[in-house]
Amino acid sequence: MKKFSTIALLFAIAFPALQALPAYAQEQKASSRSNKCAFLPDAPDKHVVVKGDTLWGISGKFLQNPWCWPEVWGMNREEIRNPHWIYPNQIVYFDRTTGRLRLGSPVSGGGKSGTTHLTPQIRSENMDKDAISAIPANLIEPFLSQPLIIEQNEMATAPRIVAAPEGRVTMSKSDKAYVRGDLQGGTSFQVFRPGVPLKDPETKAVIGYEAVFLGTVKLERTAKTPDGVDTFIVASSKEEMAVGDRLKPTPPTPIFNYMPHAPEQAVNARVVSIYGGVNQAGQNQIISINRGSDAGLDVGTVLGLSRFGQTIADRTDNKKMIRLPDERYGTLFIFRVFKNISYGLVMQVTDTVVVGDLAQSPE
Repeated sequence: MKKFSTIALLFAIAFPALQALPAYAQEQKASSRSNKCAFLPDAPDKHVVVKGDTLWGISGKFLQNPWCWPEVWGMNREEIRNPHWIYPNQIVYFDRTTGRLRLGSPVSGGGKSGTTHLTPQIRSENMDKDAISAIPANLIEPFLSQPLIIEQNEMATAPRIVAAPEGRVTMSKSDKAYVRGDLQGGTSFQVFRPGVPLKDPETKAVIGYEAVFLGTVKLERTAKTPDGVDTFIVASSKEEMAVGDRLKPTPPTPIFNYMPHAPEQAVNARVVSIYGGVNQAGQNQIISINRGSDAGLDVGTVLGLSRFGQTIADRTDNKKMIRLPDERYGTLFIFRVFKNISYGLVMQVTDTVVVGDLAQSPE
């Protein structure tokens, strides 16, 4: 009986603490979220969506970190991946009680004349010209469907232009092009020329080639004999095509309206190149990094840009070498993902981006 009383007493002491654990965990989780996904002190009560708005721009009106949009919206991972269109005249409403954003539409009825009610409404349907995008679409549209990265195995197997009529060297719009290689049943292709090899800043290995997009071709007639060629017509031409240029199947029309979001797992990447062959990048320019789908990146992932802290001599301690902390200076929005390389739009920076800089999970 005495033993039982001791156990009962211990349980009675411990039970309130056990009950408090879930509440404490929730409080800690909320505190962690509030630190990184805090609302701006002067955040408005609502924002009426207008033509030209972007998810990034709207979230910047409410949040210190625009990439926290899905978290304060209360969206799960599948909702982030699926297009959720927001249209002009809808209302983004800040619910200060719950610390969440809500989407509504002003509708009349159900009350006094002139009263406006917020009706929750998120439409999931095919993209149309009125839906707002995650970031300024005009900055990246040319890069959504044109080939950017060609991996080495693709180079070896890609169909290639082997000749042009009448011994011509180059081809442009409406010209014929003779092609050899496995078309795999395709009829519409993009034409590219292998460009600059991209090297991983860490391993120094070539991880892909930045392709030069030349135009598009459409199949007119297939080869009639094993040693024959397929005949194509140049449908569009950005630059003149030549013998040796390669073909890549035209990808489906991209649907681009992924929510800005932090990666699910830790990402430690490096800047591989700055598009256009320049040495530095600023806001609204495009860069590539040495991580892709294999590292869990997807369209809409937001990363922080940093520069390695300098190693300097400590003048207060016999000039011993010390390393300063990495300096965070901007954010990167990933909009196209390959296996080992991704392309991103530089969104906000206080310094210039250079090759070798860090691209990591946002703090």
